[in-house]
Amino acid sequence: MSTCCISYIRRRFARRTRKFLIQTKVYSGDLASSSSFSRSLAAAPGTLGLHSISNASRRVCCDAPKRRRFQVLALAVKRSPKRLKYATPRFTKEDELLYVEVDPSLSGADSWKLEPVVHLLKQGGVGVIPTDTVYAIVCDLRNHSAIERLRRIKNVDPQKPLSILCHSFHDIDTFTTGFPRGDGQGHANLFRAVKHCLPGPYTFILTATKELPKHCIRYGTADAKYTLRKNVGVRMPDEPICQAILEKMGSPLISTSVKCPKENEWLLDPVVIADIYGPEGLDFVVDGGVRVADPSTVVDMTVIPPKLIRQGKGPKLHWMVAED
Repeated sequence: MSTCCISYIRRRFARRTRKFLIQTKVYSGDLASSSSFSRSLAAAPGTLGLHSISNASRRVCCDAPKRRRFQVLALAVKRSPKRLKYATPRFTKEDELLYVEVDPSLSGADSWKLEPVVHLLKQGGVGVIPTDTVYAIVCDLRNHSAIERLRRIKNVDPQKPLSILCHSFHDIDTFTTGFPRGDGQGHANLFRAVKHCLPGPYTFILTATKELPKHCIRYGTADAKYTLRKNVGVRMPDEPICQAILEKMGSPLISTSVKCPKENEWLLDPVVIADIYGPEGLDFVVDGGVRVADPSTVVDMTVIPPKLIRQGKGPKLHWMVAED
């Protein structure tokens, strides 16, 4: 067979194999319109980052031409009855698990991939994002129904407190009384000490203010009257993906770490997280790579001197007192 014929056959085969049924999602403010179509892609599949889809999740393309303003989404599984049951009326794509792969360093070219994630969060979505310790299930701080969905998805004990992820010290000062700044009468300026720790792998327990919605700090069961906690755990992760999402949100997120439901062990692989929690009603997973089982260090700042509750990734500092 001649060289020309071989080249022609190869080109025909390449064109046929580059046909994908894809879905475009164009985001304009809070409105979204979508349409499905079949077309031939001029680039190879690996260039656009399209991956195979498991039965439990779908993946979003990782790399797309810079000029293209829409996200290319791979087709996903059919609607989950459980997810439809818990979906809020404002949802338009809650029936499918959005799986986004992002470079852990979050280069400038990758920031656009987080736009659909932020869109879902603002619409009441519940999903998984990476932090500087382990993965966390998050939702909008001000959305009561989203917080209830988060508790159902993870099956969180009503007595277990939830933490908040903050982008800046301004957020911390808004929803809590903040860190003691000293009074010049011999009391330590803990704010100055904490500034050297944050962003970082610490959870600081602070006194909540009235700005923090009550449903974020209540605990108890439906059979008894809910009680409000006075304190809340606050995190400011040193993680580019997490910080980018918080910045785009413009407000903190409610969070709880991701663990295996039966074995009470950290889930560190986002693919495994999608397989386990996707059928439970999870709306999205942001893949920032596999993590290490090293949770945050918990410090109670409501007492003087601050008490170390749990030793984790963050080192114990000289102004922290270990719990007896």
